[in-house]
Amino acid sequence: MNDIYLYVITALLPLSAFMLVLQVNPYHALVIQGIVGAIAALVYAVLGAADVALTQALMGTLLAITLYAIAVRSSLVMRLGVLEDGSIETDDESLRDDKAVSPPDRHSRRVATPQEYSHFEQLMDDLRTIFGKHYMRLELVPYTNTEALHRALMDKEVHATCARQSRSEHDDQDHTARGADKQPYHTVTRVQRLYEIMQAELSSPATILTYVNAPDSGEEHK
Repeated sequence: MNDIYLYVITALLPLSAFMLVLQVNPYHALVIQGIVGAIAALVYAVLGAADVALTQALMGTLLAITLYAIAVRSSLVMRLGVLEDGSIETDDESLRDDKAVSPPDRHSRRVATPQEYSHFEQLMDDLRTIFGKHYMRLELVPYTNTEALHRALMDKEVHATCARQSRSEHDDQDHTARGADKQPYHTVTRVQRLYEIMQAELSSPATILTYVNAPDSGEEHK
């Protein structure tokens, strides 16, 4: 009868482990992982293995939780490449990137109008809301031109890119000016899951979604 509390404490271990397996929110899973470690250390201590309990508490719980927290924080980030300072390229070719050098008069650039900037900000807010539902953060990575954006996507520096469509893209995808105004931005991602999420949940008319296979940049699906 005096050993009932031992059974109760021991039964908490598989129960908390089962809760950990079923947990969807990674941050809540970290908390439950800490609870599992604390219960395991308590079980070891109650059964007389104080040294094992101390090891479990320090290494199996504190250290593991720290490493898991770093991994979760760094992995649940959607890196989106964008053109810096709201600038917009006005031709089909690209300018230099941050580390390359090219003549200053090779291409022309202009600053986004307030209306264009408003569309962009609304699109970013929509993306933050969508990925927030999946416990992901949106990180904007600025580049100076579309060539740098495309190279970063193919080199897997970013998960997706978002830039205003060039004039040729407007002509190819919609021959009417009205259609081009409705979808002024082009969002490209190399991650199939991100494409599925945005295709299913992104209701903003400001962008066209495209999935591209990074190893084979010539294959695109819309």
